[in-house]
Amino acid sequence: MNPPETKYARSGDFSIAYQVVGDGPIDLVHIPGLLSHLDLAWENPKYRRFMERLSAFARVLVYDKRGCGLSDPVTEPPSVEERIDDTRAVMDAEGIESAAVFGCSEGAALSAFFAAAHPESVSHTILYGSFARLTPDPPDYPWTILGLQDAEQTLQVFRETMRDHWGEGVTLALLAPSLLETNERAWWGRYERGAMSPRSIETLMRSNVELDLREVLPVIGVPTLVMHRDGDPLPFGGGKYVAEHIPEARFVELHGDDHWPWVGDPDEVCNHVEEFLTGQRSAAPPDRVLATVMFTDIVGSTERASQLGDRRWRELLDEHERLTRTEIDRHRGREVKTTGDGVLATFDGPARAIRCASSLTSATDGLGLPIRVGLHTGECERRNGDIGGIAVHIGARVMAEAGPGEVLVSRTVKDLTVGSDIDFEERGSRQLKGVPGEWELFAVSAA
Repeated sequence: MNPPETKYARSGDFSIAYQVVGDGPIDLVHIPGLLSHLDLAWENPKYRRFMERLSAFARVLVYDKRGCGLSDPVTEPPSVEERIDDTRAVMDAEGIESAAVFGCSEGAALSAFFAAAHPESVSHTILYGSFARLTPDPPDYPWTILGLQDAEQTLQVFRETMRDHWGEGVTLALLAPSLLETNERAWWGRYERGAMSPRSIETLMRSNVELDLREVLPVIGVPTLVMHRDGDPLPFGGGKYVAEHIPEARFVELHGDDHWPWVGDPDEVCNHVEEFLTGQRSAAPPDRVLATVMFTDIVGSTERASQLGDRRWRELLDEHERLTRTEIDRHRGREVKTTGDGVLATFDGPARAIRCASSLTSATDGLGLPIRVGLHTGECERRNGDIGGIAVHIGARVMAEAGPGEVLVSRTVKDLTVGSDIDFEERGSRQLKGVPGEWELFAVSAA
């Protein structure tokens, strides 16, 4: 799926950036959580999968809230009324009179307000990772995030943390803890910087800590689905409270520790949304396809990180990931996921995969980050945005045999490129760990 065109709608004096994804029979407005950047999000394979699944059954309208991403910045905390005016503005821009509204985190709070205030514009409400308020108010609402007890303490912690660490992936502690110790943190740092500045997030958090849905929830009269992961840093009890106080709301408990819906298993979230809106889910059995699998890995990454220090290392990883995604897109590949200090991607042709790998080794060597690359062609199983099967394991083992700056391929890949202008050098037969038999390997010498 290619990123859609970014458009703008006018909401008072503000320009609100939005995109329309797919052309399904149901209109679905998606209101993101704290951070968003319409263009950068498409670099993330999980987000692509999230949008791919939603747009399989709906026409999805997604937008950057005022103060976020590509929309106009704010200098003062926006009111709830102003923020839901932005929802109405992007719907008007596309001629949508009524839609299902799917909000995440603070987007869920805005969705609830919108459904209560404009029931004629909302057919269904989906609230994911929701809360009635961000700070506790015992005994009615005892839940808190990160142990913070009041609005001022919450703002102080956010202010100090964001001022010192913004752009380093610091929000993962709250939004996607499973990614904290992975090399994806570097990309999330860039996503933070693109989404807003440290001062902007402080301004928006001032607005968020004032949100209180307790009087709003009983007024919501449209069919409502509430979903919450049991290990979400935004308390599970707060999500249950939301469901219990909306008349006839349906509550679904999900498993996992991540707050964002498109981190973890986006298909599980989208399956529930589809079933809620259509009465059925279209999850298909595994899709099997012939593909060329490419694994890359940075050579000596631990030593290099120690030499450079955390900040410079993250900057280099950002640039490495940008170059990698650029080359994969240029050669019509599909990034599946990041793997430690590398990436897994697939291609519909081995020659394109080889040329992508050769370009990558040259580009990353210029950064002082030599990589090794392994390629194999075989039948892969596609499910939930990931791939599996023996071909994937072979590709990973081939990469493990490669040296710095080397593109190593299996005989299958070499044989499928007969007649091309690609040259190979023999590297002999190897036993690949966990794979039966002997495997002939070849290094790409010219592509």
